[in-house]
Amino acid sequence: MKRKLLESVNRNLHFIKEMLPKAAIIEMGKDYPLSKKDLALIKIIEQVYLQQKQMYDENTNTCKERIVSIYQSHVRPILRGKQNARVEFGSKLGVSLDNGFALLNYLSWDDYHEGKDLRNQVEEYHRIHGHYPDLVQVDKAYSTRENRKWLKEKNIRITAPQLGRKKKKEVNQYQKAKRKKEAAERNHIEAKFGQGKNGYNLNKIRAKLKATSESWVSCIFFVMNLINYQKKSSFGTLFTNYYRN
Repeated sequence: MKRKLLESVNRNLHFIKEMLPKAAIIEMGKDYPLSKKDLALIKIIEQVYLQQKQMYDENTNTCKERIVSIYQSHVRPILRGKQNARVEFGSKLGVSLDNGFALLNYLSWDDYHEGKDLRNQVEEYHRIHGHYPDLVQVDKAYSTRENRKWLKEKNIRITAPQLGRKKKKEVNQYQKAKRKKEAAERNHIEAKFGQGKNGYNLNKIRAKLKATSESWVSCIFFVMNLINYQKKSSFGTLFTNYYRN
């Protein structure tokens, strides 16, 4: 069945090319049978056909930069490994949290390892504040050997368990409590994503165009930062008035 469907699509694409004028770009106008949108859609269908043909010939279900929607060709399947959703579709965000403000450092529609974002996020912090942070609170995805080595060169601590065997000499109670507190503070970034999803439908963006979706995501983080700024400003005003009274 797959072979027959692929042959049908290939035959129809061949017929369309034969029926269209040869100099498509020059002769496009009022009398041209297809619009620019239709031609772009045909080009995407050709790419989908080539990908499906490749997967059929190689007897596999995956391929590089696989297109899952002809109307949203920028969307890619992203493996998440979650219990309820092993594969998700949408953009992948690299976000850092600085004093309650979320910085959207990276946005991609491709499946990539987010650990590569760490250096850019730390350098962005250095560009804004003029110095590197003393501590970076991350999850396991960012605690690669390369990132650990780079952070150590910058004298930056990281909230991640040490590699290799555990030391025989245990740390004292104060150090244990400090590490536990620092690791728990990393949950603030997860809460920021929860705020965006539950309060602003960050996981339910219905825009079709790539640029529109990216603008929508950026606006959601912008609004959340405005709310955080308003809270901090209101608290500062109340504190100042109380101090004066």
